[in-house]
Amino acid sequence: MKTALPSTELLGSSKIQIQYQRPHVNEMHHISCAEDANEVLRKYIDPAQLDVRECFWVILLTASNRVLGISEVAKGSTLGVQMNPKYIFQLALLTNAVYLIISHTHPSGNLTISRQDIELTKNIKRAARLMEMTLLDHIIITSESFVSFAQEGEL
Repeated sequence: MKTALPSTELLGSSKIQIQYQRPHVNEMHHISCAEDANEVLRKYIDPAQLDVRECFWVILLTASNRVLGISEVAKGSTLGVQMNPKYIFQLALLTNAVYLIISHTHPSGNLTISRQDIELTKNIKRAARLMEMTLLDHIIITSESFVSFAQEGEL
């Protein structure tokens, strides 16, 4: 029989346990540029959804730019997506990520970086820095192409 921790008994709190096992290093994709990130994302993004609704993704990376995990963190509509940065950082902390790449889709096919996209990117970059992580890029993906904030000087 397991005994409860004193804090659990006294405060009525719950026990939290973190479990994550990274993939074998030989099976992990390596990302060295925006083109690599785009290629890896397209393996996970449903191409049938690219022109239907905006979705937001995060790529979690090791210190040597190997992919720890990729996750869709929000789904929206054709007009936009509401993304809570909290979901990105929950995953980043769970996987012990050092670097992050965020991405979202533009179903319109328009690769223009909006003012809202820039503000969100700045906020995520600032929060990452507080947690000793680095936001490497923000990529907008359409069914035809992509644009990288880092390559455009917007990071």
